[in-house]
Amino acid sequence: MINRRSGGFTLIEVLVALLVFALIATTSAEVGSQYIGSYERIRDKTLAGWIAENRMNELRLEVAFPAIGEQVRELEYGEYRWRVISEVIGTEEPTIRRVDVTVERFSGEQSEPRRVHTLSGFIGEQGRK
Repeated sequence: MINRRSGGFTLIEVLVALLVFALIATTSAEVGSQYIGSYERIRDKTLAGWIAENRMNELRLEVAFPAIGEQVRELEYGEYRWRVISEVIGTEEPTIRRVDVTVERFSGEQSEPRRVHTLSGFIGEQGRK
């Protein structure tokens, strides 16, 4: 009697191997996508934080006490376009102002930016001339 079994894989074994490979490839692609999304969020939060801190320090270093109101400006920073909204709010103490700095990033060709970071702080009048 002749043994007809050769040393190759059966069709079932090949299909199972392809299924395992497809599952691994799909999972790897999903993890890679999540990593890229996390990287972009962290990058945007970091840059927006720097922009907000810079704006807050600009207001603190101005000679004149900041007037109550809102100021909006756009700038280019780190290869991206940003909108910075500085809102100066009065407090019960007339020599202290609350400042909220909101930083938004324009994405691609979108007309409206998305909010990335908000920083709040207080500025006092003492020492200004």
